[in-house]
Amino acid sequence: MPKIGASIPLRLRALGIPVLGMVLLVVVWDLAVRIFDIAPYVLPSPARTFEALRDDWSSLGPGAVITSQEFILGFLIGATAGFFFALVMSWSPLVQRGLYPILITSQAVPIIAVAPALVIWMGFGLAPKLTIVALIVFFPVVVNVLDGLASVDKDLIALVKAMGGTRWRIFRSVTLPATLTPLFSALKMTATFAVTGAVLGEWTASTTGGLGVSLLEAQSRLDVASVFAAIILLVILGLLAFGTVAVAEVLLTPWRRSSVKPAWRRTLSRDVEPEPEKVNQP
Repeated sequence: MPKIGASIPLRLRALGIPVLGMVLLVVVWDLAVRIFDIAPYVLPSPARTFEALRDDWSSLGPGAVITSQEFILGFLIGATAGFFFALVMSWSPLVQRGLYPILITSQAVPIIAVAPALVIWMGFGLAPKLTIVALIVFFPVVVNVLDGLASVDKDLIALVKAMGGTRWRIFRSVTLPATLTPLFSALKMTATFAVTGAVLGEWTASTTGGLGVSLLEAQSRLDVASVFAAIILLVILGLLAFGTVAVAEVLLTPWRRSSVKPAWRRTLSRDVEPEPEKVNQP
């Protein structure tokens, strides 16, 4: 007798279960407000929060667009810089020994403490906000990519060299695929942190608005429902960022979810595996 879950498409289940979890969270939130009779100025109900989201959409909508631009640009800058910085450090052990301790030390400084200095250096504009987001993304990408480069199969590199492979082919066929898994682990971890970084930047260096500014304005009015409305938009932005990175990971690393070897592995296998001997049948 076939299992009940076997008839449900795998992708539908993968999408439906997280959505169901979010719905249950909203239900628990609503029940907690009703059962414990929590005052609206302490914790607004979901209905009141969505009403505030609708009423304040004229300011929250443009603010969400501004915050999205900040964290997307900062995320791309930090990820790109971190990836290439890790490559340079892996190619030069001297550079790695000299700069890696500095990178670790820099992480002991809270980013919120660096923000005022960035405002003094760069002014009240887009630059300090992008820098804050990029700094949040940069270090995890460097560390994870370095770990991926350190775990590259040395025998496979020697095999490609013996086959006459150039440095570019070694990088494209062996080194780059080995970095994708740790790279996407870092990107998924920092995708939501980038949204937080954009809000921190808006709190310290904003002249163009954003959801961070909307949070401060709602806080000054003691409008808790509007605060939660802005938080919901930030959560949605973080989930969209995480989902985008996860989809990119699926598209760029198909061999992780398949028993079929990746194309570059199959190519190397065909080049080095001997053909099976033919057995003459009587």
